[in-house]
Amino acid sequence: MDNDKVKKVVEAAKLYYELDYSQNQIADTLGVSRPTVSRLLQQAKSEGIVTIEIKDPTEDVEVLRGLLKERFQLKNVVVAFTPTYEESVVKRYIGQAAAAFIAELVKDGDTIGASWGSTMYQVALHLKGRSLNNSFVVQLNGGVSDADIRISPSEIVHRIGKAFNVTPYFMYLPAIVDHILVKQAMLTDRHIRRVMDMGLQANIAVFTAGSPTPDSVLLNSSYLRNEELEIIRTKAVGDICSRYYDSDGEICLPSLNERTVGIELADLRSKEHSILVAGGASKVNAILGALRGNYVNTLVTDQITARSLLNKTQA
Repeated sequence: MDNDKVKKVVEAAKLYYELDYSQNQIADTLGVSRPTVSRLLQQAKSEGIVTIEIKDPTEDVEVLRGLLKERFQLKNVVVAFTPTYEESVVKRYIGQAAAAFIAELVKDGDTIGASWGSTMYQVALHLKGRSLNNSFVVQLNGGVSDADIRISPSEIVHRIGKAFNVTPYFMYLPAIVDHILVKQAMLTDRHIRRVMDMGLQANIAVFTAGSPTPDSVLLNSSYLRNEELEIIRTKAVGDICSRYYDSDGEICLPSLNERTVGIELADLRSKEHSILVAGGASKVNAILGALRGNYVNTLVTDQITARSLLNKTQA
């Protein structure tokens, strides 16, 4: 192909693929017929001047899913494709993915334990369930008194119960109390004890991981003392069910943990399905700590967080 013809092919290709000109516009610009433009564009591909690569996001997430499953020895992994890494968008996409996974997973006779938070709200919001028999949904941990509807434990448990047409059981208690004696006294109440025991016996636990960032609802509550806040900010990478842990998954503050109301992190290890739903830049270390603590056997996250987790744990 002579130089003039090559130049014509390249010019047509640039107008079409880089500037989004239509073939009619290219014909007018180059002073040729539309069939000639079509031949020039076809020649650009056959000569290797233009190569077309189709990036299939579903293929990428399947690879990431397999790598995460193997790296962390997980039972199940769901990687949702999110178009941006903006926090609210990530929460919506992983919430939808978790809702679809849970709807397929649950069966008659299951008891579903659920934590609270804005990510969990997205899970509950997008659940398209079905009626289950001999099943229940139960709140796994206490809440915060001024929670809005987007993180409210009762709203989340109510929505999950409604999706599966099962009875919800609520824990109308604070996430953290002032003294262990207060907690011990509350647990002597048979109604409270029943809900706690249901959470312990639930075969499915669905929860998210918080991170100790300035906008944390729990850190901004009145439940934590100044010295505890300082330790959390310096040592903790995240919390699950209001229990703070470090980068190895170890509890940061045993004394605070004793005053925390709800399921113990160690009890999550024995669940048939222990499902962590979390993603976003601020949650990477929290997810990694939870995985190292073996509190999770199923992870639902996004593709960008998945890559970060894999990069942080390369040999």
